[in-house]
Amino acid sequence: MTQEIHGTVADGFEAVREEFAAFVAGERADYEGQLCAYVHGRKVVDLWAGTGADALYGVFSSTKGAAYLVVALLVQDGTLELDRKVTYYWPEFAAEGKGALTVRDLLAHRAGVVGTDTGFTLAELADDRQLAERLADQRPFWRPGTAFGYHALGAGALAGEVVRRATGRTLQEVYQERIRIPYGLDFHLGLPAPEEPRFRTTQPMVPTPEQQAVLDATPTGPHSLASIAFNGNAAEPTDLVSLPNMPLIRAKGPASVGGVASARGLAGLYAAAISEVGEQPALLKPDTVAEFGQVHSTGHDLVARAHKSFGLGFQMTADTWHPVLGAGTIGHSGAGGSQAFADPWSGLSYGYTRRRFAFPGGAAPENDRLVRAVHTAALALGEA
Repeated sequence: MTQEIHGTVADGFEAVREEFAAFVAGERADYEGQLCAYVHGRKVVDLWAGTGADALYGVFSSTKGAAYLVVALLVQDGTLELDRKVTYYWPEFAAEGKGALTVRDLLAHRAGVVGTDTGFTLAELADDRQLAERLADQRPFWRPGTAFGYHALGAGALAGEVVRRATGRTLQEVYQERIRIPYGLDFHLGLPAPEEPRFRTTQPMVPTPEQQAVLDATPTGPHSLASIAFNGNAAEPTDLVSLPNMPLIRAKGPASVGGVASARGLAGLYAAAISEVGEQPALLKPDTVAEFGQVHSTGHDLVARAHKSFGLGFQMTADTWHPVLGAGTIGHSGAGGSQAFADPWSGLSYGYTRRRFAFPGGAAPENDRLVRAVHTAALALGEA
């Protein structure tokens, strides 16, 4: 039985609804997902299937996008300076030869502290301050600044500790006060208890036999960089799929992976970053967006063992995922399949969530066709 498509699209975006419906028709009968997009601050797509419009999902590393917007805002304010050493704000970070690293390199995944020699407990993964303390003591896995690798579970804690030292407030508090509340975003770093009934537990991946063969052919040992980065070397290795299903993770909202959001929340976050939304001005000036969207690390990612590109924290979405997008697009995907970004060239802001963990992890493959459809409509709108 094919899921019914709910929601609305603006004039000119009818093909997006058709593309979403065509994708859902080919999915499992229990598919749940949401798609939302803005163009120049105006909502033009708001669709969902198999769930309600107000359902909330764990968005894994799409959380990092909210964290990096906090950092960008503080850089724009002058509270943080990108080319200061991390130790200017956080002296303890100098341990084990990390003292020369700048904030710029920290954000660009160049620190080399993708994890620790012994891994983390669940309590540490949930608490960014504890996580940051462990990472500050860790000897880096490569010489800081000389290479890059995805700091999967620690990037938000590292950025968050710099924010806390500079402002006296946690990253989550700054996000709540300056971004989430003013823009009314359905994207939480720390899910309030009254919102818990809206949360939909993440469902495990159900790979086809061919997909399972791919997974089986690319194992990682417990002490590989990839395993360390995803806490596979801990006494109790982390099951990534289950992280958002843990109440402690949802309540604390760790800035690497603990966000809970709807597609409306994801798209609204990036709309707020680059556009006026309602009566609220854009969070970031064009020069700030351009600097954070400038490529800082590109080439062989030591953790992913593949070609990747990062700006200041943000994934270079046009290079890594969707080449139809404009250069300097800022965004971040999540392991379960979520995707979110802002393309300053077209004014497009996009958010996608799904309940079941997608193969092979990261932005779910359906985003390719959905992004193309939304982007084509956005460009046509601009030319009309």
